[in-house]
Amino acid sequence: MTHPLTPAATRRFKAVPGSPKSFPASLLLLPAVALLSILSGCAGTPAPTEQMAVSSAAVGRASGAGATEMAPAEMQMAREKLDKAKQAMTREDFDEARQLAQQAQVDAQLAEAKSRSGTARKAAGELREGVRVLSEELERKNK
Repeated sequence: MTHPLTPAATRRFKAVPGSPKSFPASLLLLPAVALLSILSGCAGTPAPTEQMAVSSAAVGRASGAGATEMAPAEMQMAREKLDKAKQAMTREDFDEARQLAQQAQVDAQLAEAKSRSGTARKAAGELREGVRVLSEELERKNK
């Protein structure tokens, strides 16, 4: 028995009718194998349930951080993308669902960051005002 990679075994497949003699028939199989690999890879895409949960949690955290008032555009985009991801899950279009869920997560994180930044800015302004009032009071007492 000859090994499939030995020269004797490959001589049988050396020439393809209508092609140069040096063109091995096995090269014709490469595109077919590549296509089958791609198609089988697409069919086996798992449902992005974990990503959906992470994205939902990110939207919830952002909402809890006040992003609905402080970053309404970002929150709306995050919610819309999460809704579209849920629809894609229903259609079993898992690649689209994963992409949309990831985008929703990023939008929610941006909304949360903007909200926390706005809250911190507001608190800093209130502190400055408190310091200003105390400074004025001290000046009056020292006169």
